[in-house]
Amino acid sequence: MAFEMETEVQQEHTQKVKRVYAEVAKVVVGQQYMVNRLMIGLFTNGHILLEGVPGLAKTLTISTVAQVLHLDFARIQFTPDLLPADLVGTMIYNQKEGKFEVKKGPIFANIILADEINRSPAKVQSALLEAMQEKQVTIGETSFSLDRPFLVMATQNPVENEGTYPLPEAQIDRFMMKVFVDYPSKQDELEIMRRISNMQFDFTVNQILTKEDIFAIRKEVNSVKISESLEKYIIELVSATRNPKEYKLDHEAQYIQYGASPRASINLNLASKAMAYLEGRDYVLPEDIKEIALDVLNHRIILNYEAEADNVRTADIIKVLLTKVPINK
Repeated sequence: MAFEMETEVQQEHTQKVKRVYAEVAKVVVGQQYMVNRLMIGLFTNGHILLEGVPGLAKTLTISTVAQVLHLDFARIQFTPDLLPADLVGTMIYNQKEGKFEVKKGPIFANIILADEINRSPAKVQSALLEAMQEKQVTIGETSFSLDRPFLVMATQNPVENEGTYPLPEAQIDRFMMKVFVDYPSKQDELEIMRRISNMQFDFTVNQILTKEDIFAIRKEVNSVKISESLEKYIIELVSATRNPKEYKLDHEAQYIQYGASPRASINLNLASKAMAYLEGRDYVLPEDIKEIALDVLNHRIILNYEAEADNVRTADIIKVLLTKVPINK
Protein backbone atom coordinates (compact mmCIF):
# COMPACT_ATOMS: atom_id res chain seq x y z
CA MET A 1 0.00 0.00 0.00
CA ALA A 2 2.86 2.36 0.85
CA PHE A 3 4.45 1.58 -2.52
CA GLU A 4 1.17 2.40 -4.31
CA MET A 5 0.88 5.69 -2.42
CA GLU A 6 4.48 6.58 -3.35
CA THR A 7 3.74 5.78 -6.99
CA GLU A 8 0.63 7.96 -6.93
CA VAL A 9 2.61 10.87 -5.47
CA GLN A 10 5.30 10.45 -8.10
CA GLN A 11 2.68 10.38 -10.85
CA GLU A 12 1.20 13.58 -9.46
CA HIS A 13 4.63 15.22 -9.49
CA THR A 14 5.22 14.02 -13.06
CA GLN A 15 1.97 15.64 -14.16
CA LYS A 16 2.88 18.87 -12.39
CA VAL A 17 6.27 18.98 -14.13
CA LYS A 18 4.51 18.62 -17.49
CA ARG A 19 2.23 21.50 -16.51
CA VAL A 20 5.32 23.61 -15.69
CA TYR A 21 6.53 23.18 -19.26
CA ALA A 22 3.07 24.09 -20.56
CA GLU A 23 2.87 27.23 -18.40
CA VAL A 24 6.31 28.44 -19.47
CA ALA A 25 5.35 27.83 -23.11
CA LYS A 26 2.48 30.33 -22.70
CA VAL A 27 5.10 33.09 -22.48
CA VAL A 28 8.28 31.67 -24.02
CA VAL A 29 8.07 30.31 -27.56
CA GLY A 30 10.39 27.38 -28.22
CA GLN A 31 13.56 27.15 -26.10
CA GLN A 32 12.44 23.79 -24.67
CA TYR A 33 16.11 22.81 -24.45
CA MET A 34 16.87 25.75 -22.16
CA VAL A 35 13.77 25.14 -20.00
CA ASN A 36 14.71 21.45 -19.67
CA ARG A 37 18.20 22.36 -18.43
CA LEU A 38 16.78 24.87 -15.94
CA MET A 39 14.49 22.14 -14.58
CA ILE A 40 17.41 19.72 -14.27
CA GLY A 41 19.30 22.37 -12.29
CA LEU A 42 16.29 22.95 -10.06
CA PHE A 43 15.78 19.26 -9.26
CA THR A 44 19.48 18.56 -8.61
CA ASN A 45 20.34 21.76 -6.72
CA GLY A 46 22.70 22.86 -9.49
CA HIS A 47 23.44 26.39 -10.70
CA ILE A 48 23.13 27.10 -14.42
CA LEU A 49 25.08 29.45 -16.69
CA LEU A 50 23.30 30.44 -19.90
CA GLU A 51 25.35 31.83 -22.76
CA GLY A 52 23.86 33.33 -25.89
CA VAL A 53 23.55 36.51 -27.92
CA PRO A 54 21.08 39.17 -26.74
CA GLY A 55 17.37 38.76 -27.47
CA LEU A 56 17.06 34.98 -27.05
CA ALA A 57 14.66 35.21 -24.06
CA LYS A 58 17.19 34.02 -21.46
CA THR A 59 16.02 36.55 -18.87
CA LEU A 60 12.35 36.09 -19.74
CA THR A 61 12.60 32.30 -19.46
CA ILE A 62 14.25 32.35 -16.03
CA SER A 63 11.79 34.90 -14.61
CA THR A 64 8.83 32.93 -16.02
CA VAL A 65 10.11 29.66 -14.53
CA ALA A 66 10.45 31.37 -11.13
CA GLN A 67 6.83 32.56 -11.32
CA VAL A 68 5.55 29.10 -12.21
CA LEU A 69 7.51 27.58 -9.32
CA HIS A 70 6.09 30.00 -6.73
CA LEU A 71 9.59 30.94 -5.53
CA ASP A 72 11.07 34.25 -4.43
CA PHE A 73 12.86 35.73 -7.41
CA ALA A 74 15.45 38.49 -7.70
CA ARG A 75 17.01 39.85 -10.88
CA ILE A 76 20.41 41.49 -10.49
CA GLN A 77 21.80 43.40 -13.45
CA PHE A 78 25.57 43.06 -13.23
CA THR A 79 27.39 46.26 -14.20
CA PRO A 80 31.03 47.40 -13.86
CA ASP A 81 30.17 49.71 -10.93
CA LEU A 82 28.30 47.05 -8.91
CA LEU A 83 29.68 46.44 -5.41
CA PRO A 84 29.52 43.25 -3.29
CA ALA A 85 27.32 45.14 -0.79
CA ASP A 86 24.78 45.80 -3.59
CA LEU A 87 24.50 42.04 -3.90
CA VAL A 88 24.66 40.58 -0.39
CA GLY A 89 23.66 43.60 1.70
CA THR A 90 25.39 45.86 4.22
CA MET A 91 25.25 47.39 7.70
CA ILE A 92 23.34 50.67 8.02
CA TYR A 93 23.18 52.97 11.01
CA ASN A 94 19.76 53.46 12.58
CA GLN A 95 19.83 56.94 14.12
CA LYS A 96 16.61 56.38 16.03
CA GLU A 97 17.87 53.22 17.73
CA GLY A 98 21.49 54.41 17.84
CA LYS A 99 22.90 51.16 16.45
CA PHE A 100 23.83 49.41 13.22
CA GLU A 101 21.32 47.14 11.52
CA VAL A 102 21.64 44.61 8.74
CA LYS A 103 20.09 45.50 5.39
CA LYS A 104 19.89 42.31 3.37
CA GLY A 105 20.61 42.45 -0.35
CA PRO A 106 18.73 40.88 -3.29
CA ILE A 107 20.70 37.64 -2.96
CA PHE A 108 18.25 36.61 -0.22
CA ALA A 109 15.84 34.94 -2.66
CA ASN A 110 15.25 31.42 -3.95
CA ILE A 111 16.14 32.02 -7.58
CA ILE A 112 18.73 34.63 -8.49
CA LEU A 113 19.00 35.85 -12.05
CA ALA A 114 22.56 37.13 -12.39
CA ASP A 115 22.09 38.99 -15.65
CA GLU A 116 25.30 39.44 -17.67
CA ILE A 117 27.46 38.10 -14.85
CA ASN A 118 30.65 38.84 -16.80
CA ARG A 119 29.93 42.59 -16.69
CA SER A 120 31.03 42.97 -13.05
CA PRO A 121 34.57 42.77 -11.65
CA ALA A 122 36.02 39.81 -9.77
CA LYS A 123 35.09 40.96 -6.24
CA VAL A 124 31.38 40.98 -7.12
CA GLN A 125 31.60 37.64 -8.91
CA SER A 126 33.37 36.19 -5.86
CA ALA A 127 30.62 37.40 -3.51
CA LEU A 128 28.02 35.61 -5.64
CA LEU A 129 30.03 32.45 -6.15
CA GLU A 130 30.77 32.18 -2.41
CA ALA A 131 27.03 32.24 -1.74
CA MET A 132 26.56 29.56 -4.41
CA GLN A 133 29.07 27.26 -2.75
CA GLU A 134 28.45 27.91 0.96
CA LYS A 135 24.71 28.71 0.76
CA GLN A 136 25.33 31.57 3.19
CA VAL A 137 26.60 35.15 3.21
CA THR A 138 28.40 37.19 5.85
CA ILE A 139 27.40 40.79 6.54
CA GLY A 140 29.55 42.50 9.14
CA GLU A 141 30.36 39.81 11.70
CA THR A 142 27.19 37.77 11.23
CA SER A 143 26.63 34.90 8.80
CA PHE A 144 23.16 34.34 7.36
CA SER A 145 21.94 31.10 5.82
CA LEU A 146 20.18 31.48 2.50
CA ASP A 147 16.66 30.17 2.07
CA ARG A 148 16.34 26.84 0.29
CA PRO A 149 16.07 26.15 -2.54
CA PHE A 150 18.78 28.59 -3.57
CA LEU A 151 19.71 28.60 -7.25
CA VAL A 152 21.72 31.00 -9.38
CA MET A 153 20.75 31.24 -13.03
CA ALA A 154 23.41 33.41 -14.66
CA THR A 155 23.57 34.75 -18.19
CA GLN A 156 26.47 36.06 -20.19
CA ASN A 157 26.85 37.57 -23.63
CA PRO A 158 29.61 35.91 -25.69
CA VAL A 159 29.67 38.62 -28.37
CA GLU A 160 31.16 41.59 -26.51
CA ASN A 161 34.64 41.62 -24.97
CA GLU A 162 35.00 45.29 -24.01
CA GLY A 163 33.96 46.12 -20.48
CA THR A 164 33.64 42.46 -19.48
CA TYR A 165 35.38 40.38 -16.82
CA PRO A 166 35.46 36.70 -17.88
CA LEU A 167 34.82 34.24 -15.06
CA PRO A 168 37.99 32.37 -14.00
CA GLU A 169 37.97 28.62 -14.68
CA ALA A 170 37.92 27.76 -10.97
CA GLN A 171 34.78 29.86 -10.48
CA ILE A 172 32.93 28.85 -13.62
CA ASP A 173 33.44 25.22 -12.51
CA ARG A 174 30.92 25.84 -9.71
CA PHE A 175 28.11 25.99 -12.26
CA MET A 176 26.59 22.58 -12.82
CA MET A 177 26.02 23.27 -16.51
CA LYS A 178 26.93 25.86 -19.08
CA VAL A 179 24.12 25.93 -21.63
CA PHE A 180 24.54 27.52 -25.04
CA VAL A 181 21.26 29.13 -26.10
CA ASP A 182 20.72 29.05 -29.85
CA TYR A 183 18.55 31.10 -32.19
CA PRO A 184 14.89 30.06 -32.49
CA SER A 185 13.64 28.24 -35.57
CA LYS A 186 11.94 30.24 -38.33
CA GLN A 187 8.52 28.99 -37.23
CA ASP A 188 9.18 29.89 -33.58
CA GLU A 189 10.48 33.32 -34.55
CA LEU A 190 7.34 33.94 -36.60
CA GLU A 191 5.23 33.08 -33.55
CA ILE A 192 7.38 35.36 -31.34
CA MET A 193 6.95 38.24 -33.76
CA ARG A 194 3.19 37.77 -33.86
CA ARG A 195 2.87 37.55 -30.08
CA ILE A 196 4.94 40.63 -29.34
CA SER A 197 3.20 42.69 -32.01
CA ASN A 198 -0.10 41.85 -30.31
CA MET A 199 -0.20 44.45 -27.52
CA GLN A 200 -2.91 42.46 -25.72
CA PHE A 201 -0.67 39.42 -25.16
CA ASP A 202 -0.90 38.17 -21.56
CA PHE A 203 2.39 37.35 -19.82
CA THR A 204 0.78 36.00 -16.62
CA VAL A 205 1.25 32.34 -15.68
CA ASN A 206 -0.18 30.02 -13.03
CA GLN A 207 1.86 28.78 -10.09
CA ILE A 208 2.27 25.01 -10.36
CA LEU A 209 4.94 23.73 -7.96
CA THR A 210 5.53 24.58 -4.32
CA LYS A 211 8.76 24.34 -2.32
CA GLU A 212 7.49 21.10 -0.79
CA ASP A 213 6.94 19.67 -4.29
CA ILE A 214 10.46 20.63 -5.34
CA PHE A 215 12.07 19.00 -2.29
CA ALA A 216 9.96 15.86 -2.82
CA ILE A 217 10.91 15.68 -6.50
CA ARG A 218 14.58 16.05 -5.55
CA LYS A 219 14.24 12.92 -3.40
CA GLU A 220 12.55 11.09 -6.26
CA VAL A 221 15.34 12.12 -8.66
CA ASN A 222 17.92 10.93 -6.13
CA SER A 223 16.25 7.52 -6.02
CA VAL A 224 16.55 7.03 -9.81
CA LYS A 225 18.74 3.96 -10.37
CA ILE A 226 22.03 4.06 -12.26
CA SER A 227 23.89 0.83 -12.98
CA GLU A 228 27.49 0.26 -11.95
CA SER A 229 28.54 0.01 -15.60
CA LEU A 230 27.11 3.49 -16.29
CA GLU A 231 28.74 4.89 -13.17
CA LYS A 232 32.07 3.58 -14.48
CA TYR A 233 31.26 5.01 -17.93
CA ILE A 234 30.92 8.48 -16.38
CA ILE A 235 34.31 8.06 -14.70
CA GLU A 236 35.86 6.91 -17.99
CA LEU A 237 34.41 9.92 -19.85
CA VAL A 238 35.84 12.36 -17.32
CA SER A 239 39.16 10.51 -17.18
CA ALA A 240 39.42 10.71 -20.98
CA THR A 241 39.41 14.51 -20.74
CA ARG A 242 42.47 14.33 -18.45
CA ASN A 243 44.42 11.52 -20.13
CA PRO A 244 43.17 11.45 -23.74
CA LYS A 245 46.15 9.47 -25.05
CA GLU A 246 45.21 6.51 -22.84
CA TYR A 247 41.96 6.36 -24.81
CA LYS A 248 43.68 6.63 -28.21
CA LEU A 249 42.58 10.23 -28.60
CA ASP A 250 45.98 11.39 -29.84
CA HIS A 251 44.56 14.01 -32.18
CA GLU A 252 42.40 15.56 -29.46
CA ALA A 253 45.19 15.36 -26.85
CA GLN A 254 47.18 18.10 -28.61
CA TYR A 255 44.35 20.58 -27.92
CA ILE A 256 43.47 19.81 -24.28
CA GLN A 257 45.35 21.81 -21.67
CA TYR A 258 43.37 20.72 -18.59
CA GLY A 259 40.71 18.06 -18.18
CA ALA A 260 37.47 18.16 -16.21
CA SER A 261 37.42 18.30 -12.40
CA PRO A 262 35.70 15.75 -10.10
CA ARG A 263 32.67 18.07 -10.11
CA ALA A 264 32.13 16.86 -13.69
CA SER A 265 31.58 13.23 -12.67
CA ILE A 266 29.34 14.24 -9.76
CA ASN A 267 27.20 16.49 -11.95
CA LEU A 268 27.04 13.99 -14.83
CA ASN A 269 25.61 11.47 -12.39
CA LEU A 270 23.05 13.91 -10.96
CA ALA A 271 22.04 15.41 -14.30
CA SER A 272 21.60 12.02 -16.00
CA LYS A 273 19.28 10.94 -13.15
CA ALA A 274 17.24 14.12 -13.58
CA MET A 275 17.14 13.58 -17.35
CA ALA A 276 15.79 10.06 -16.84
CA TYR A 277 13.22 11.35 -14.33
CA LEU A 278 11.97 14.03 -16.73
CA GLU A 279 11.64 11.33 -19.40
CA GLY A 280 9.41 9.35 -17.04
CA ARG A 281 11.92 6.61 -16.12
CA ASP A 282 13.30 5.48 -12.77
CA TYR A 283 16.57 4.24 -14.29
CA VAL A 284 19.36 5.89 -16.30
CA LEU A 285 20.19 4.95 -19.89
CA PRO A 286 23.49 5.63 -21.70
CA GLU A 287 21.58 8.12 -23.85
CA ASP A 288 20.81 10.23 -20.77
CA ILE A 289 24.51 10.63 -20.02
CA LYS A 290 25.35 11.42 -23.65
CA GLU A 291 22.46 13.89 -23.88
CA ILE A 292 23.68 15.93 -20.91
CA ALA A 293 27.45 15.50 -21.35
CA LEU A 294 27.96 18.60 -23.51
CA ASP A 295 26.34 20.96 -21.00
CA VAL A 296 28.20 19.47 -18.02
CA LEU A 297 31.63 19.25 -19.65
CA ASN A 298 31.90 22.18 -22.05
CA HIS A 299 33.07 24.70 -19.42
CA ARG A 300 35.31 22.23 -17.61
CA ILE A 301 37.64 21.23 -20.44
CA ILE A 302 40.27 23.93 -20.95
CA LEU A 303 41.72 24.08 -24.46
CA ASN A 304 45.10 25.55 -25.42
CA TYR A 305 46.11 28.12 -28.03
CA GLU A 306 46.55 25.45 -30.70
CA ALA A 307 42.85 24.66 -30.47
CA GLU A 308 42.00 28.32 -30.96
CA ALA A 309 44.37 28.55 -33.93
CA ASP A 310 42.87 25.44 -35.54
CA ASN A 311 39.29 26.58 -34.72
CA VAL A 312 38.67 23.52 -32.54
CA ARG A 313 35.86 23.95 -30.01
CA THR A 314 35.21 22.13 -26.75
CA ALA A 315 32.00 20.71 -28.25
CA ASP A 316 34.07 19.04 -30.99
CA ILE A 317 36.26 17.33 -28.38
CA ILE A 318 33.24 16.13 -26.37
CA LYS A 319 31.55 14.66 -29.47
CA VAL A 320 34.67 12.58 -30.17
CA LEU A 321 34.82 11.44 -26.53
CA LEU A 322 31.22 10.23 -26.69
CA THR A 323 31.92 8.17 -29.81
CA LYS A 324 35.27 6.67 -28.75
CA VAL A 325 34.99 6.01 -25.01
CA PRO A 326 33.29 2.59 -24.68
CA ILE A 327 30.67 1.48 -22.16
CA ASN A 328 32.03 -1.66 -20.49
CA LYS A 329 29.37 -4.09 -19.40
